[in-house]
Amino acid sequence: MAQVFVYGTLKRGQPNHKVLLDHTNGCSAFWGRGRTVEPYPLVIAGEHNIPHLLNLPGHGHCVAGEIYSVDEQMLCFLDEFEGCPDMYQRTRVRIAVLEWEGPRGASEEPPAAERTLQCFVYSTATYPPEWVRLPYLDNYDSQGAHGLRYNPRENR
Repeated sequence: MAQVFVYGTLKRGQPNHKVLLDHTNGCSAFWGRGRTVEPYPLVIAGEHNIPHLLNLPGHGHCVAGEIYSVDEQMLCFLDEFEGCPDMYQRTRVRIAVLEWEGPRGASEEPPAAERTLQCFVYSTATYPPEWVRLPYLDNYDSQGAHGLRYNPRENR
């Protein structure tokens, strides 16, 4: 099992969360909420208003998201779903645990050594230079005040 940090349309309540729940894609389990330890630029860009985490550590904000444990089948599915390695690249990032629900259960806090986890994240190092000048978010919501509505894949 691998830990994956999602910050955009894969979070609960967001348009693509259903793929994490679909067992034909593999298995996933919600572990909790977290935030990147280092700041990163999270922007909404492109004609479909897709959230992109730019691989520029030290710039932007510490980004909020969710931590999932996924099996190899789900990890392979997510690679394809995220267009890895062309659109996004899967890298490891340090995530600070904010709220913990697993694997020990909601009643137990993680040990001090586990309050920061190494998780896979889908970020991009290949983007148009003007994306660096877009507004940086610290928490993505497809219905957020930014007014940039995500265009789901099925509508493209």
